[in-house]
Amino acid sequence: MNSSISTQNILFHVVSTLFPLSVSQVVFSSCELGVFDMLLGAERPLSAEEISQAVGASLDGTQRLLAACSGLQLLNTHQDDGRVLYSNTEQASIYLTRSSPVSLYQSIQYSSRTIYLCWHHLTDAVREGRNQYEKAFGVNSKDLFQALYRSDEEMVKFMQLMNSIWNICGKDAVTAFDLSPFKVICDLGGCSGALAKQCTSAYPECTVTIFDLPKVVRTSREHFFSEGDQRIGFNEGDFFKDPLPQADLYILARILHDWTDERCVELLSRVYKACKPGSAVLLVEALLFEDGSGPLTVQLYSLNMLVQTEGRERTAAQYAALLAAAGFSDIQHRLTGKIYDAVLGHKET
Repeated sequence: MNSSISTQNILFHVVSTLFPLSVSQVVFSSCELGVFDMLLGAERPLSAEEISQAVGASLDGTQRLLAACSGLQLLNTHQDDGRVLYSNTEQASIYLTRSSPVSLYQSIQYSSRTIYLCWHHLTDAVREGRNQYEKAFGVNSKDLFQALYRSDEEMVKFMQLMNSIWNICGKDAVTAFDLSPFKVICDLGGCSGALAKQCTSAYPECTVTIFDLPKVVRTSREHFFSEGDQRIGFNEGDFFKDPLPQADLYILARILHDWTDERCVELLSRVYKACKPGSAVLLVEALLFEDGSGPLTVQLYSLNMLVQTEGRERTAAQYAALLAAAGFSDIQHRLTGKIYDAVLGHKET
């Protein structure tokens, strides 16, 4: 493996199905067994024997797993009288333990138990040009989010995935443009509310309404919010069918990449109709290069959209065309240098 690849990038690549299955499964299994949590709690380096006993695994299997984690720069090794001891690297403690505020643990679990099962059918997805929920889970995907939220447990897992993504990447996305002129924000499909929290943190004078399906709103309130989040409210509804709340700015973060061009224009047209003159819409998406030659991360995300959704990743020009088709103008984009970028369109005054 290229030693220039940072551990943080490895972790993002793994949860996004970007690295070979064997590497991903090392991280998946280590998290599921609780290796990183146990080492964090131990507060000292431990031997393979101690770790195998603590996690309830075979010594031989544990030794091999720990060696691979060391090779991936997720564990440090220490020599002690001929014994090898292991401890978490800083990155593992930050991103792979459940207690960390920016943990990717839930993202990794969702990738292991849901995304990878769809990717097993990539060949069929390419041949058929459609997602693979029916083969992977026996669920009809005519209604995309009925398939995605096929059980309460699966819905919570997905929301935890989105929560971890925006806890890490959200600040870059909402500060790519100066959004301070927009005091009333509506986060369409705001899910767990993590991006809304990034907005209220970056812009202390704004309020945010999360607009999402009723069961998502109920789950968000139950699992992701406390009484201290006074500047964030909720509105239940289907953004393809129900009236949208009034706002100065509408945010669609990782929403349009789920849908066909036709459905995107349909949704953006509804947003445009709800906008007052001078209002705007912010798209947060991973942008392809204009010639489609990269970035590799986004190219692979686009394949993930094929196996999981109706949509695709797009270039900035393609998103601008969708916005323009819905009526928006003065369309700009900003690259963050991270995974997710920003596209801003306005409704003329």
